Amino acid sequence: MTVRAAVTGLVIFLLSVPVLQSQIGWGVTYSQTKVCALEGSTVELSCTYTYPSSGNYRVTESFWFTKMQNNEHVDVRTDSQYTGRVTYSCKEKRCTLRITNVKKSDSATYKFRFITNQAGGRFTGDPGVILSVTDPDLQVQRTSAYSTLELKCFSRCSSPHDISYVWYKNGHKISVEKSSYSAGYVYADSYSCALKDYEDFPSPLYCYYDSSCNKVKYTHRTICASRGSSVDISCSYRSYGSIKSKFWFRSEQSQQGQHDLQPEDLREDSQYGNRVQVTEPKRGDTTLRISELRDSDSAVYRFTFTAGSSGWGTSLHGTTLTVAALQVKVMKITTQQSSTEAELRCHSSCSEADRLSYVWFRNGQKVTGESKSTTKIRYDLEDEISCALQGHERFPSPSVYAPKVPSVVLNPPGEIVENSSVTLTCSTDANPAANFTWFKKNQRQDFEPFHSEQQLIFSSIQSSDAGEYRCTAENGLGQRTSAHIIDVKYAPKVPSVVLNPPGEIVENSSVTLTCSTDANPAANITWFKKNQRQDFEPFHSEQQLNFSSIQSSDAGEYRCTAENGLGRRTSAHIIDVKYAPKLPSVSVSPVDEIMEGSSVTLTCSSDANPAAKYTWYKENQTAPQGQNSTYSFTTIRSKDSGMYSCRSENKYGHKTSKGFWIDVQYAPRLPSVSLSPSAAIVEGTSLNLTCSSDANPAAYYTWYKENEETSVASGQIFIISNIKSEHSGNYYCEAHNRRGRHNSTLHLVVVSGSMKSVTAGLVTVFSLVVILLSIFLLIRKKRSSGETNKPGGRLDNEGQLNMASAHDYPSASARRQPAEEQEETCYATVSFSKNNPEPLYSNISQTKLDRPRTRTGEEEEDVEYSVVKFPSASSLLKSRRQEVVEDASALYSTVTKKPRA
Repeated sequence: MTVRAAVTGLVIFLLSVPVLQSQIGWGVTYSQTKVCALEGSTVELSCTYTYPSSGNYRVTESFWFTKMQNNEHVDVRTDSQYTGRVTYSCKEKRCTLRITNVKKSDSATYKFRFITNQAGGRFTGDPGVILSVTDPDLQVQRTSAYSTLELKCFSRCSSPHDISYVWYKNGHKISVEKSSYSAGYVYADSYSCALKDYEDFPSPLYCYYDSSCNKVKYTHRTICASRGSSVDISCSYRSYGSIKSKFWFRSEQSQQGQHDLQPEDLREDSQYGNRVQVTEPKRGDTTLRISELRDSDSAVYRFTFTAGSSGWGTSLHGTTLTVAALQVKVMKITTQQSSTEAELRCHSSCSEADRLSYVWFRNGQKVTGESKSTTKIRYDLEDEISCALQGHERFPSPSVYAPKVPSVVLNPPGEIVENSSVTLTCSTDANPAANFTWFKKNQRQDFEPFHSEQQLIFSSIQSSDAGEYRCTAENGLGQRTSAHIIDVKYAPKVPSVVLNPPGEIVENSSVTLTCSTDANPAANITWFKKNQRQDFEPFHSEQQLNFSSIQSSDAGEYRCTAENGLGRRTSAHIIDVKYAPKLPSVSVSPVDEIMEGSSVTLTCSSDANPAAKYTWYKENQTAPQGQNSTYSFTTIRSKDSGMYSCRSENKYGHKTSKGFWIDVQYAPRLPSVSLSPSAAIVEGTSLNLTCSSDANPAAYYTWYKENEETSVASGQIFIISNIKSEHSGNYYCEAHNRRGRHNSTLHLVVVSGSMKSVTAGLVTVFSLVVILLSIFLLIRKKRSSGETNKPGGRLDNEGQLNMASAHDYPSASARRQPAEEQEETCYATVSFSKNNPEPLYSNISQTKLDRPRTRTGEEEEDVEYSVVKFPSASSLLKSRRQEVVEDASALYSTVTKKPRA
């Protein structure tokens, strides 16, 4: 902006309260609402605008207007009233209208309007800016009646308070910058004031004695004349003293702010030669005539004189001459079939067109028969048309012509990289100047309006901005278009991975993963797979990752990396392969030998996806509560021994494990003892005692007789081959393995042959008593089962669990034991062969015998014995007084002696 333009803003009066007029995101904010300007000055009207960020709005056209014609808003740039005086700029939603050499006719309300690419996306900012243009209205007034001269510079078009002023005395500049000035009375002096840096608009002269002071008054402050014509510049002057010299001189318009120039008489300036004449039609009036005006004649012309000691200075304003060229204005274009007709007007802002004669030219050749300011001429896009004043053909107007084919310049040149700042400038040669519109090809392959300025600016260009653009340059005579491709180079976008076929991946199926990305230049694709060290290592270097028969080993985390020279991006994908269970394996905990009463857990493991469900089997039968991968025994029993297997299953199949044998080890149960034969035993015959016990591992057996230091036999069967009466007594067998031991006691009584008849009489009673006693014991055991027959009962010294028989019953000796020894009572069993021909009765009682010591000298564990009482049998034995055994804990057997010979 020039100094003069900057000062222009100080000359105007502003009501600087911004006004925002908006509705739901649409708005226009004006920098000021009222502007007061002096005629001939320059003004700038500015505003900012907004529109909704959503909706994909883009401004395609914006302009200022003051009026409407045919129900359309008229852009001031196309209004002939402003020709050559209006410039318009718009950047980042801030738009400024600049009007130079304002006239009173420019006074109006100016509004801003913008149009977007969306239907209904148009907006006009109200209330606008009111511009008031007035004559120079500075006035010098006297403010005191005292001996000194007190002067004040006033203006009706108020200005800010911090403006500096310039004072003039007799046409000379005075170094005073305030709005007031004091001086002594001098009759010859005249005064004027102006705003600093705006000296072309001074106030009228003020004289204390108006009739006799020095004065120069110009007839016109500005004159506009057409090139080639003649112009008269005149003024009146007055001097308090006798004038010694006088002449006209000039200064360049660009030097209007400069003062005290060294003047040169125009009549002596070689630039003008004989084109300059000075005349004085009457005393005190002078006229400067310049003929055959040229563009270089535009300047400020002043008159000066010298008179005694005062004279007239060279600082005060003069007359500004502007030499204007003729202009051809396009009024209307009519296209009929293959020809185009233009209605044109030749005009100048400095002449009255209707009273002059004109000459028209097409491509430098005179068009005959055309002498009016307005004409109709047929033309092609390549034609150039101009006009001139008749008689001044040497000074034609600039030619008008349609735009040439536009050129598009990229800045900065070279490759376009995403996120960089890029500007495309569309240029063409055209008169009148062309308006530019950018179009972009859409997805429908149509070109739609994109931007309505000469420059297409991308502050941070994106890949989405790439595409084919067209720049169209258009004026009233036609339009031309140029195409440009925007190829934006950018790094790859985040890749996407597509699975084919979609859905679950099943083992042995064919699977393809495709990695895709948007990149320019095209990206190179590399696949990576996470290894066991949790690192990603290269796996494949093509866009597609193919598995012709995918396996569970292919499952894992993969990464697809897209890379070009501008960057790289990575996308992760999990390959989850579904497959039927593999062959299950069964493990047992603890892994050592399994002992009855311990806690045991079986675990079934099978690799499967999705995870398998499990079913447990024992001997091919479904095990209870066996639906988990583990099968637990809180307290395992011997009955739990057997072959176990598990089945793993998911929706893709099932597999069954190999059998797994569970061997539960336990100490021997309470042994049972049987005699064979069970008939009357005669001295000299043979007797077999058999001891049996359930045990795992199998039990070893040892026989003992009371009061003997060592065992009498080993093995399950104890054979007395020649029985004698001294064989009578207490025997017991011990069953033992590495898990423990258990004992049973047998009391044998060898009787004489005379006892045989008694025995035969007692067998019936004995049998009845056994039956009744068994019923009694069964009832009692059921009542006390909660205390004496609980599963998992008392542990023996080896830590083994002994189970009681249903017919056992505690003896008196057992009841006499301490409470801690009576928690559970073990009972022995004596079996009799069913084929015994002779009666056998027994009395079995709980007895604690003196047991022989082991080889280590340690005493074996105590053995508890059960008792079965037969009162009736005992009475019979007592009444007969024959070898009655009164020990309640003894087992009786009848041994019949053979009669002596």
